[in-house]
Amino acid sequence: MAGGTESAPAPSPRRHWWAAWRRWRKGRPFWGGLAAVVAGAEICALPLAPLKIMLEQGIAGIPSVLMGLVMIVMGLSAWFAPQFRALAGVLTVVIATAALVMSNLGGFLFGTVVGVVGGGLIFAWQPLAPEQAPGHSPEPGPHLPPKETP
Repeated sequence: MAGGTESAPAPSPRRHWWAAWRRWRKGRPFWGGLAAVVAGAEICALPLAPLKIMLEQGIAGIPSVLMGLVMIVMGLSAWFAPQFRALAGVLTVVIATAALVMSNLGGFLFGTVVGVVGGGLIFAWQPLAPEQAPGHSPEPGPHLPPKETP
């Protein structure tokens, strides 16, 4: 084209989907929530294993399933309601620690360790501060020294 009116190629739908996924994932404690869901599923699934694998446990399987379900819900709440991340993180760590005593050594230690790490990641996550427009500097305040002009 002679006029130089060439436009950039439109982004493919795949790239648009991937960018939307990355934006969603970075806006919440994704990895901590994933660890909590995996730990909860592992703690919840062990009591439901066949009796050939697990010893007969009787009533002890009920707290295991309940603790695993609560950990899964806490991981999902970290994804879909990140404003409650502090509560979800603390409850995940407490339940993962309690599972160590009440549920087959916390899913043979795997569920407890992954749950404590996931709860810590959920609790420690902070949302990103909004970006400022280029060329705009923050107003000097008590936390920033005043700008010096040459």
